[in-house]
Amino acid sequence: MKKILVPTDFSKPSQWALETAIGIAKKTKAEIILLHVIEKPTDGSFNVEGQVFDYTDQEEKLFTLMLIKKGKSQLEETAQAAETSDVAIQTELRIGNPFHGIRAIITDHKVDLVVMGTSGRTRLEEALVGSNTEKVVRYSRRPVFSIHEKPTTTEYKNIVYATSLNENEKSFAEIVKQMQETYDATLHMVRINTPMVFQPDYLVKKTMENFARKLNLKNFTLNIFSDYDEEEGIIHFASSIKADAIAMATHGRTGFAHVLARSIAEDVVNHSSMPVLTYITRGD
Repeated sequence: MKKILVPTDFSKPSQWALETAIGIAKKTKAEIILLHVIEKPTDGSFNVEGQVFDYTDQEEKLFTLMLIKKGKSQLEETAQAAETSDVAIQTELRIGNPFHGIRAIITDHKVDLVVMGTSGRTRLEEALVGSNTEKVVRYSRRPVFSIHEKPTTTEYKNIVYATSLNENEKSFAEIVKQMQETYDATLHMVRINTPMVFQPDYLVKKTMENFARKLNLKNFTLNIFSDYDEEEGIIHFASSIKADAIAMATHGRTGFAHVLARSIAEDVVNHSSMPVLTYITRGD
């Protein structure tokens, strides 16, 4: 791992994400890219360095320049405070749509991991607007580590691997194995049984054993956990074993398909108090 992207709006969740990213960077010798996007109603995003803005409204131009000055100052202060940790931090300031700005930086800088803070959302808010973190989880072709609360540890010794036991999880399994190796962690594979989607334990266990063998997993436990739905089951299981993080693949559905079948991973990201590592396996 060489580059970690941390988008920030200078809120507490984004500060917690930076603290988490610093811990990961220390372990992996990675560089952090700290990004702030000044939100404007546009479909794209633009780098503010040397950019000339052609605004017809003088007041809008002055307001934008004020936001740029404030954004630069806040970025520098945040980066300077974090640099005492001996981690290399590069700052990026863009104008436009935050989600598009994040995607552009991921591509331009060949980012390996995105660490984002999330404040969580109610069911209604999720249905109506979603969040930048949720969009990145849904669309990013890089793994995303979502942070909901102030980190209580920089060591992830117990990682819940919530799996659908799908063959297309191979690339995600490699990402999880890298995290496991970095932290010398134990993987706790779990399959959630629900009233609507139920399989006998002996059959699930056999499938999990075959799955683990095909992916060449090591230092893991096999677990079957029953709950009313998969999202709550994953969160409850992780809490019951005092896990440090949850890892799970997401299907990355978009548009109408997403409305019809919400991603369990996105729901867990929104409602879990512990960090959640996600990665899109669509077309894996």
